[in-house]
Parts: sequence; C-alpha cells; structure tokens
Amino acid sequence: MQMSRRQFFKISAAGLGTSGLVMMGAYSGEAHAEVRAYRLSRARETRNTCTYCSVGCGVLMYSLGDGAKNAKAEIIHIEGDPDHPVSRGALCPKGAGLLDFIHSPGRLKYPEVREPGSKEWKRISWEEAIHRVAKHMKADRDANLVEKNAEGVPVNRWLSTAMLTASASSNETGILTQKFMRSLGIVATDAQARVCHGPTVSALASTFGRGAMTNSWVDIKNADFILVMGGNAAEAHPVGFRWAIEAKKQRGARLIVVDPRFNRTAAVADHYVPIRVGSDIVFLGGIINWLIKNDKIQWDYVKAYTNASAIIQEGYGFDEGLFSGFDAEKGAYDKKTWNYELDDKGIAKVDPTLQHPRCVWNLLRQHYARYTPEVVADLTGSPIEGFELVCKHLGETCTPDKVGTILYALGWTQHTTGAQNIRTMAMIQLLLGNIGMPGGGVNALRGHSNIQGLSDLGLLSTSLPGYLPLPNEKQHTTLDAYLTANTPKTLRDGQLNYWGNTPKFFISMMKWFWGDKATKENNWGYDWLPKWDKMYDVLHITELMYQGKINGFVVQGFNPLASFPDAHKVRDAFSKLKYMVIIDPIATETSTFWQNHGESNDVDPSQIQTEVFRLPSTCFAEEDGAIVNSGRWLQWHWKGAEPPGEAHSDQEIIGELFVALRDLYRKEGGKGAEPVLNVSWPYANPKAPTPEELAKELNGRALADIPDPADKSKVLVKKGEQLPGFAALQDDGSTLCACWIFSGCWTQAGNQMARRDNTDVGLGNTPGWAWSWPANRRILYNRASCDPAGKPWDATRKLIAWNGERWAGADVPDFKVDSPPEAGMNPFIMNPEGFGRLFCTDKLVDGPFPEHYEPMETPLGTNPLHPKVVNSPAVRIFKSDRERLGKHTEFPYVGTTYRLTEHFQFWTKSVRLNAIAQPEQFVEISEVLAKEKGIVAGDWVKISSKRGFIKAKAVVTKRMKPLTVNKQTVHQIGIPLHWGWETVAQKGYLTNILSPAVGDCNTQTPEYKAFLVNLEKA
Repeated sequence: MQMSRRQFFKISAAGLGTSGLVMMGAYSGEAHAEVRAYRLSRARETRNTCTYCSVGCGVLMYSLGDGAKNAKAEIIHIEGDPDHPVSRGALCPKGAGLLDFIHSPGRLKYPEVREPGSKEWKRISWEEAIHRVAKHMKADRDANLVEKNAEGVPVNRWLSTAMLTASASSNETGILTQKFMRSLGIVATDAQARVCHGPTVSALASTFGRGAMTNSWVDIKNADFILVMGGNAAEAHPVGFRWAIEAKKQRGARLIVVDPRFNRTAAVADHYVPIRVGSDIVFLGGIINWLIKNDKIQWDYVKAYTNASAIIQEGYGFDEGLFSGFDAEKGAYDKKTWNYELDDKGIAKVDPTLQHPRCVWNLLRQHYARYTPEVVADLTGSPIEGFELVCKHLGETCTPDKVGTILYALGWTQHTTGAQNIRTMAMIQLLLGNIGMPGGGVNALRGHSNIQGLSDLGLLSTSLPGYLPLPNEKQHTTLDAYLTANTPKTLRDGQLNYWGNTPKFFISMMKWFWGDKATKENNWGYDWLPKWDKMYDVLHITELMYQGKINGFVVQGFNPLASFPDAHKVRDAFSKLKYMVIIDPIATETSTFWQNHGESNDVDPSQIQTEVFRLPSTCFAEEDGAIVNSGRWLQWHWKGAEPPGEAHSDQEIIGELFVALRDLYRKEGGKGAEPVLNVSWPYANPKAPTPEELAKELNGRALADIPDPADKSKVLVKKGEQLPGFAALQDDGSTLCACWIFSGCWTQAGNQMARRDNTDVGLGNTPGWAWSWPANRRILYNRASCDPAGKPWDATRKLIAWNGERWAGADVPDFKVDSPPEAGMNPFIMNPEGFGRLFCTDKLVDGPFPEHYEPMETPLGTNPLHPKVVNSPAVRIFKSDRERLGKHTEFPYVGTTYRLTEHFQFWTKSVRLNAIAQPEQFVEISEVLAKEKGIVAGDWVKISSKRGFIKAKAVVTKRMKPLTVNKQTVHQIGIPLHWGWETVAQKGYLTNILSPAVGDCNTQTPEYKAFLVNLEKA
C-alpha cells in the first residue's frame, strides 16, 4: 500500500503499536486511535539537521506553542525528512532518540559555579557568571600574554588559558569563536577534529591538495567495488551506508570489509578479512606491490595525472626503517631530499618513460617490493587468500569502466601512523585511476555533525579559516614572509596552482578580523594575530596543565575528560587549573571531574581547588545556522523551540563574554589591549551576533566596487554587495571574507545553504540542495574523470566533459572552466605541479612514502621489517607519557576502541531511548581467550593497562578471533567507548583510562586503536 507521510499519521495508534516504529520513537503517546493526527494537527513543522554523525540527515521537528505571550514552544515529535537527498526520511537509532536528547534530564538550565574545594554546584546569575569569568580571563591574560618573543618579533601569544571548541555547533558559532580566540591571542586551542580526523586533512591535502572527503554520500551508489577498512560504516553511519547497499543492488557492486572484528558492516558484506590493529600499512603496502607485480595499473591516468614520472632529488633514500635526513638527536627529519629535482627555471623534472632510477615510479616499486603476500599475512594475521581477494577486486577497477571506493573512519586515523594509513590508500586510488571519478575517491566518514565545518574554519592550534596556517614566529615574522612561504610557485608549466591566490584569501580574512583598522600601512593588522612557536594540540595542552603551566580552560561543547587519552592524567591536570569554564547544553564528566564517583573517578573534592563555571547553551533544535556534513555540504537548519530554563546560544555566550572583556580593557587598560580593542565586532547587538550576520561574513562582501576582470569598464560586484564566490576576492583590501572556501554560501541572491531543490541532475548529484564547498562542487578533482583529451573515461559515468568551449556537466568542474584539454593543465589544481602525489614532497613529518611502524605499545615487541626501528622515529611523546607505556610481557593483549550504532560518543548515554537500547558497559572477547581465562558471557571482567583499569560485562563472541602474527598468537579485545558517570544508563568507566597519550606523527590525533591491556575475571 502506498501512502504519504501525512496519510501515515492517520493510521490508528493501535496499528502503529504493532510495528517496530514504536521502538524507533515514531509514537510516544497513549494507544488511542487518531491521537497522532490530532497532536500534529496543531503543531508547527521546522526543518533541521541531525546533531550526531556527519551524514547530516534531515529531520522534521514538530512543536506546540503558537508564539503568544508567555506561550513557550516545545518540541513534541521528530521524524526524518523524506525530501533529504541522502537520508530520504530515514533515521538511525540515535536520530530516532533526538526528542529524548532535547528533553534529557542531563540538560543544563542555569549558570552554576563550583567554588574551589566545594562538593556542590551553586546557581548564579548570567551577569555574575560572565563578570567572574571575564575577570579571571583578563587577569590571567594581563599576567601572561607574550607580546614579543626574544627576537623582538610581535607574537601576541596567550598560553596560560586554553580553549576547546564544539563539534556540533554551527559554522556561525565556530567563526565567532575563531575571532574571539585569536583577538585574545589564544593558540592553545583545538576542536574534536584533533581527536578524530586530523590525519585525514594531513594525508589527503598532501596527496590531492585538499583534506576533505572527495565524493558525496549518494555518490557511493556509483561504485563497482567498495572496500570498508579502518571504519565500520554500517555501525557508525548507518543511514549514509544505505548508498553502499544501493551500489550492491543497482550495480552488483562487491563489498569487502577488513577489520579486527566481524562487525555490522561485515555482516552485509560479500567477504570479510580479519586484521591485526595497527598493521594497516602492511596490508595496503602489500596491495601496492600486488598491483605493480600484476600490472593492474591504469597507466594512461597514472602517466598523465600523477607524479609517477617526476624525478626526486639526489640524496633521497630509505634504509632499515629510516628515510634520508633523520636527525637522531632531534628525533626528526630534515626533509630537503624529499622533493623534486628542479631545472634552472624552478620546474620539476620528469621522465615520461619512467626509466630514470630516481623517478617516483621506480622509487615506489622499490619501496613496496618488500611487502609480499607472505609478509602481509605474517604481520597482519590476515589470511593470504583474503588479502589476495581484496587485491583482485581492487585490481579490477584499474580499467576505465570499473570504479572502486574506500570508506574509512577512526580505525585509520587514531594511530601514530594515522596520516600514513590514509596516504597509502590515496596512492592506491591514484594507481587505479579512481580519484575524481563518480563512485570513486577516498571517502573519509567524519564522526560529528559539524567537525568538517570546524576544521574548515581553522579551530585548531596552528590553523586559520580555509586551511590557511596561523603565522609561525620563526617562519613568518612579517606579512611578506608569510605570503611568500604560503604562496607556492608553479612547479610545472601551464598549471593552475590555485594556492597561488593565497594573498587574496588572507588579506580578505584580515579585513574580516580587523575591519577598517586593517590597512595596507599596518600590513592589514598582521602583527595583531597571534604567532605560534609549537603546536598546542590536545596532548600538549594536557601536558602543560599537568605541569601547572596553564591556569584557565574554556571548554565549548566538548567532553575532554572522556575524549583525551589517559583519563587519570587528564583529571589530575584539570585539578591544577585555577578556573574552568564549561559551555554545554548537557552535563559532562569534564564539568564534574572534581566529584567522587567511586572506582570510576576516585577523587577528594576538598583537595581540588579548580573553580568551575557551567554555562548552559542551546542544542541543535534551538538555533538557526549551518553545519557541514562529511560530503562538504553546508546545510542550513532552523530553530524549532526555545531552550530550557535560562540557556543561551553559543553566539550569545561568546558575545557577552567578549563585550565584557573589551569593556574591562577600555576601562582598565591592560597588556596587549590593541588586538582586543581593534577587532571588528560590527553586529547589531554586540552581545548576541545573529547567525545571519555571521553567515554573510563567512561568504564575504565587497568593500569597494570590484571590476570585472574580463572587462575593467564593468563592475562585477558593487560596494556593499555579497560576493558571488571566492574568485571575486582581492588582495588590496577591497573584499572581506571570513573563510574563503565558504564564499558563495550566502550571495546577493540569498542563503544558498537553505536551498531545498533535490532534483537529481545525474549520477545522484543534487546541486540545488544546500551548498557545497568549494563553489558548490560535489566531487573533487572531477577533471580527472575525463582523459587528457577531455572525454569521460567511462561514458556511463559522464560527470563533466569538454564541450568545445568549456567544461560542463552534472557537477561544477573542479578546473579552470575555459582551459582546453590541449593546454595541458592537470586535474589536481590545488597542487603546484597539478599532479596527484604518489610521492609526498616534504609535507609529512614521517616520510614521503608510508612505511609500517609498530604501535608504541606493540604486542610483538619488535618490528620484523626493521627490528632496529620498531616505532615511528618521528613520533612525539612527552617524558611523563613515555613512562606510562606498557610492555607486551606485562600486558599481553591488544585493546581497540569502537562505537555502537545505538550510541554517539558520550552524548547519548544521557538520552533515555538510547540508554534503553544499550544500557550497560561491555567488552568483546573471543571464545578462545574466554576459555583460557575461565570467563563466560555476562561475567564482570577487569581490563587494565599501564594507566588504569575499567570493569565491564564480558561479551564472548565469534566476532573476534585470535590471529597468528610473527609466529605468535595475538588476542584482540573490543572496547566500546560510550560510558561514564553522567548518564541515564547504568554508570560506567571512561574507556580512555586505558589508552596512551601519544598521537599521529603529523597531527597528534591520539592512539585509541592499538594499545596493550591485561584481562582478568573481576
């Protein structure tokens, strides 16, 4: 029977009660006929976006309350939006519980303070809260701001207060936070991206030129082969994973899962291959070797579009685990030999015949020759036949009419070699010609609803909006030095080299920061920006707190006690703070780190002198704004109700705090007052900037008439108008733009992010739905979907093509639209040579080719590939953390964390529906290990590492099996990460008590996927 959504709600409640929809939250009232239609008949419908993972599912919220005086709207029902191109009305168990999230008993309603040494919260007014926090911040900044370094370079750096930013807050909140932080000089800052997909940005940007998911969720349906490795898409992104199933149904696509566990994705796959955590580069390096040995290379693509033919400098080499240039004393590489050999004009030399011994192709072939199927099986524990099956299916996509894609997530990022895990797969996809193709790409499945957006907005220690770097005190002492260092020179003739426009992006951003105060005479306010001396990532911030060198901590929508590794050290570090400010809609363990909760948090509150402020903020349903899903779509959502109690929006909290600080500097003066007083804050209500005001700044506007570059006598954009896109940005101060890659999101024609035309123009592209950066492009590097002559490699997957005058098609060309094929411009326009990089020139700290290094806590105690270099030589680890590493002789099993589809991080344990679905903490162990330990299903077990222990129920399962690695048995234990003491589920332990404080070499994303533990019956 066919019925519309409206007709559906006219079914009797009794009929609804017999369906599984009751369990999914579709019905919450008593079982009376017609009750649903009656309730919704008076309700107001508001369109919003799910607040959890990066699929960005559309939701419809229904609220009662007609807006009359004293009548406060309340959301009574949430369902999926059937018009949404990705979710098509579906919601996962987390989305089904959104109503319970909004009405969670854990929602914060009033400002509170926990006085030093106190055991309880005290309610205070907003006025008192803002005043006290502002006084703390100003006193600390006045005492500790570094205005100039020892060389006299202006640095305006404030290190003694740190700030974390939210993963689900809107872009508008994020960009206001960026302005707030940098005007104060805060560089000890990070977002959730540091804990999850930092290595994605590092790996993909250094390979292709941008650090984002290459394709879109719906595009997965165009694949002929799907490899899920380093993730569990069916579990963590169930609604987005529907498009993998669609590929199987429509195209007969094959799906293979490589994972330590037989997980929910494996349950619907064609094949499953087990693997030891931390050995992914061996497996992937083996694939590269197999593809080369079996000539499964798309040669026309590789020769035309990759740097396979480029010649590398003399002196480059690799020997016994070390690349050339390693300095053992510094524990770091001098990367000068990791670069192209240039001619006297600065152009990279190439050998189109691929015969030169130092051309990338020969270096690649030589490097991975060691990764034979036998070595792969020995080091990964994967069966040779399973490994070769993956190779065979991937190898079949080397032809133009076959395309494969990869779906991955934190299983690849949360390692000391996280960026290199992803780099290896990026190289494989280049060899196969799968980048730029519909159904292809390297698809990073982001974990949070707007962590892509906060990465785009530069809410990280050394970043600025649009992936511009924050100035460094040694490399960028002046504006000229900064622009010279960050504006690459073209390395091959005729290439677009789009980062050559860096001065336009940067100066337009400076006009957003400082407004009229930014002039050419003062270098656009360059010296007011803080300059960093080292990266103050989450691990470094924790270490500085632990050493007593940080006094204040502002935490916006983040739960670092549960998210940072080695939770006991984090708790001890928080105990040394003078003040902590929590901005959150819900109670978190971070906000109550000072409370005693028995074994799970055994502290004495009277000995903790940290003053903690808890400021209640709105949740997704109570605000307007945009968030960016994993496919780079900026989707606008609308407010459906007022927040509970006295909760304020994040923009209002940041606005009130900034105005209070600025007023203090105006009245009292203070150290480094100039950046605070000069920052542009042009909002109608300075204490509460609106999302619309901020979104328009993200897009940018003209500060003077902008002439048309094609005809200088004409005006392209009039003074005061919104810019049409980043191509209109100027480097003379005549344009303002907060984030250049978002330019085009709110043009003179209006809010492009709010568009709702879901017309499919081909291959699943819906360009009229929302807006995608850059330039509303849905598939990055799509010029590579055509051969050098401009014809699609596969006529059945025609995305764009050269029509004789310009590039056009179902997507916005990722290319100079009027550059004809014969001009020889290459597809990877963000790289100065136009190539996709098989060899990564000087961008990564741990090598131009990925190499297998053991986790810092290895179950083998050695690295059979090079026993003298067991772990990555480029890893950064603090002395106090190295002392807390365990050895396999004491902790013989491997622990690895993962997510459940019923829960999201540490949020949904405060959501009743999700707590019912997964109420109790557990771990997964194999039947073999359970038998060895005398454990049966349901027993309480204790899992311990060098850093602490947790207790949980044992799930004894066939999903995990022991592996034979290097002639020894390796047992792996699966540890879901969702529990804690702020919960409506059963109280549990923070999983990150177990994990070590060490991170990815390039981004310092913590290692959560491979660490050593012991197991015993509790």
